[in-house]
Amino acid sequence: MTTVILVVMCLVVGAMELYAGKQSKDQARAFVRRIEELNDQVTKQNNVLVTVGEQLTAELAKVKRDTLPALDSRLRSQTDQVEELATLVHQADEFLRAQAGRLHDLEKQRITLAALRRKLAEVETSVRSFTRAGTAAVESKVDTALDRLSDLERGGAEILELQRTLTRTLEEIEDVVTELLRFTEGELDESATAALTGRPRDPSDDGAAVRATGRLWTRDGQLEDILTEMYERCVRASRLNIRFRTSEGPGAAMAGTAEQRRYFLAGQHVEDLVGGFTALLISTGADLPNNGSGAQPHPRSLARVEPGQGLPPGVEAARPPEDEAALKALLRTLFESNGAIAQIGPLMAVRTRDELLCAVLTPPQSLEMESDEVFWDPAAATLRLRRLPSHQLWDLTGWAATP
Repeated sequence: MTTVILVVMCLVVGAMELYAGKQSKDQARAFVRRIEELNDQVTKQNNVLVTVGEQLTAELAKVKRDTLPALDSRLRSQTDQVEELATLVHQADEFLRAQAGRLHDLEKQRITLAALRRKLAEVETSVRSFTRAGTAAVESKVDTALDRLSDLERGGAEILELQRTLTRTLEEIEDVVTELLRFTEGELDESATAALTGRPRDPSDDGAAVRATGRLWTRDGQLEDILTEMYERCVRASRLNIRFRTSEGPGAAMAGTAEQRRYFLAGQHVEDLVGGFTALLISTGADLPNNGSGAQPHPRSLARVEPGQGLPPGVEAARPPEDEAALKALLRTLFESNGAIAQIGPLMAVRTRDELLCAVLTPPQSLEMESDEVFWDPAAATLRLRRLPSHQLWDLTGWAATP
């Protein structure tokens, strides 16, 4: 019996060992398969990382080869220009100081000549009280001296006027140089930012790039300051930035004569400005009965509602938008002149002695007018604007004449 039990126990132990061996082999196979799968995943990720590394290496090589040398050369050229402009400003400043010293000396000479003239007048009075002998010769000498002093005073006055004109010219040069320095500094800042971030500037996204031009001129020199203020206010209200301004024509060199100002504007594209100015002119023209025409209104047309009309008592009318108010202020200031031209991108306003016209030009039309050089001639510009289609032209003479 004992033998049978031992045999049975041996058989059970053998079966259990066989089962345990089979389980160990299955676990080993599963572990090997898992290791192979992890190895495949690591291999794939390694390949992806290698590909990404090669792409990054290629991009860095491209930036080092193309972008960085161009930025370096541009920065060097801009630095040279800034140094040249700084030198010019220093020279102009030294010249202004020298001219101020000369003006001070001339003023002292004028005072001395005036005192000498008074002294000679006193001498002449005292000489006439003496005997008449030799009076004619003395009076002749005194008159000659007085005439010479008068000539010297007139020459001194002319020199002073020339010095003042020169001073004004140098101040205008200094203003132009300041504008150039500001413009160059902005360009350098943008270039440095692009170099530090490693991203080249995209011209389409550059809000500081010059995208439109402007012009301003008036025949009345007394209105120049207020008209300039209204014009630049309208530019800012139109969400434009003045990057640079220049002065041309006789006004830049002659006192009392209005200057021909040119503006270089940034902030918006010309295509965006066309729609905005058209809407503003439509709104402004709607202030006139039937939009300035003598025809009867169409039964289905929209009527113009005056501000505050039809509102309950105690309710205030809404103020017009800033761009509309600024444009109307500019147009009314232009109407006060007997000859003026204002251009902001596609918008052009011309004032002659008899009428005030506004138009929204397309880029080809603006280029054609600039090629024909009619921007500074109100009469020629009016004739050219009269040829435009009706949807581009607004006659605001009646609107501006209405209080």
